[in-house]
Amino acid sequence: MMNWKKAVALGIVAVGAVSLFTGCGNSTNNSNSSSKPNKIVAGLDDTFAPMGYRDDNGQIIGFDVDMARAIGKEIGVEIEFKPIDWGSKETELSSGRIDCIWNGLSMTPERKEKMDFTNPYMNNDQVYVVLNDSSYQSAEDLKGKNVCGQEGSTGEAAMNANEELKNSFAQFKTYPEFTSCYMDLDAGRMDAVVVDSVMADYYMTKVPNKYRVLPGNVAREQFGVAVKKGNEELVKLLNDGMKKVIDSGEASQISNKWFKRDAIAKA
Repeated sequence: MMNWKKAVALGIVAVGAVSLFTGCGNSTNNSNSSSKPNKIVAGLDDTFAPMGYRDDNGQIIGFDVDMARAIGKEIGVEIEFKPIDWGSKETELSSGRIDCIWNGLSMTPERKEKMDFTNPYMNNDQVYVVLNDSSYQSAEDLKGKNVCGQEGSTGEAAMNANEELKNSFAQFKTYPEFTSCYMDLDAGRMDAVVVDSVMADYYMTKVPNKYRVLPGNVAREQFGVAVKKGNEELVKLLNDGMKKVIDSGEASQISNKWFKRDAIAKA
């Protein structure tokens, strides 16, 4: 028969083991559900300048990175960016490999069915970009022409939702990242790119007089941070920090740094 001292010792070990395993989980799931996460891992497409991309030294920089840094400081939580396959972003989020998607993500009804969102923090349009010296003056001029966009983008979604528009082009081709779209536009293989207005603005700032945005827009939208469905605590935490950064004017300063204008969505 086991003596009482040995029984107590084994009992303590067992309780300790249970506590150890119940304390495991990703960065936003602590055993104490009311506590802040130790770290928030944000997924991004690291070629999506100027929202989040790599500089010449391989460091991830961009508007969203600066916003996340400011919000992380307000809420007292480190926000770490992790490059992901943009076409599989919903899977990355639902599997728990990342805690949120933070990279110029448009808040569409279809995405809201699969993910929860923070409040919007930026206004954005989907627009057509052409070479500055091209003859195209309106979207009508692109009928029968070659147009491209990014896989999994809202530009692609807008095309898929409007079959008549999509079929009016000779082809609508998608690439894993926008840099390939611009390369094909530069080479004359494509006549126009469907892209976020914030990215169009950035490219035109970086390479003056090379690109031009056609009048009007394909779609109008807002950016938000997406989290796993049902993670209300993380939504609230990010919203609290976001409100402080927007109300203080810091968000507008970050926007002017990257876009030379204030594109922040204000309540």
